[in-house]
Amino acid sequence: MRKAVSILQELSDHDWVHFLLRPQIIARTLAGVFSLIIFVSLVAEGYQNLTTSSELHCILNDNGAACSYGITVGVLSFLQCLLFLGFDVYEASITVHKFKYAILVLDLTFSIIWTCLWFVGFCFLANQWNREIHHYLLGTSAARASIAFAFLSIPCWVYLAYLALKNLWAEPPVPYKRTLDEGSVALTTLSSTTTTSLPNNMGYSENAGIPCVFEHIRKTATF
Repeated sequence: MRKAVSILQELSDHDWVHFLLRPQIIARTLAGVFSLIIFVSLVAEGYQNLTTSSELHCILNDNGAACSYGITVGVLSFLQCLLFLGFDVYEASITVHKFKYAILVLDLTFSIIWTCLWFVGFCFLANQWNREIHHYLLGTSAARASIAFAFLSIPCWVYLAYLALKNLWAEPPVPYKRTLDEGSVALTTLSSTTTTSLPNNMGYSENAGIPCVFEHIRKTATF
């Protein structure tokens, strides 16, 4: 028993365990699993035929757009979860600040987009299922599963958007870097402003140097 406890303690101290127990990883994994269930259910049993016909119809009110919407959004959402899970794995090794900041912005943007898409998808799928007039022998469980997991995907993506926004606030913004043209314009403006604003404290007029030049030329010509 003590040996088992010590093994569990060693596992709990492992970096991978801490990584898998992060709230962001758990929420992203759940969102990916829900998306996988939705599109697999619709692909496997989303199209059925009536007993009087061999033609396949979408089980959601014979509306092919509903099944296509669930499959498309599910596949893209699943792929996006895999992509950002890869970014989470290599997050510690990303040293370029601009690249890390761009990933956080994309994470926030896509999380908001998928929240809206799954909300629309849940309303669309549920509405089409309620209007269904045909009774198929198979496919009922697939329709209910797609609707249920579309609803469960909404809080997952809302939480991911919240975590992305929180990480974005904690990350220092990308510093603004002046271009060469902007720097030259700034220097030109500064030099002209400084030149015109210098006071004439010596009491000389602006053209005081012109007679001195002519006097020097006259003396040189004399010698």
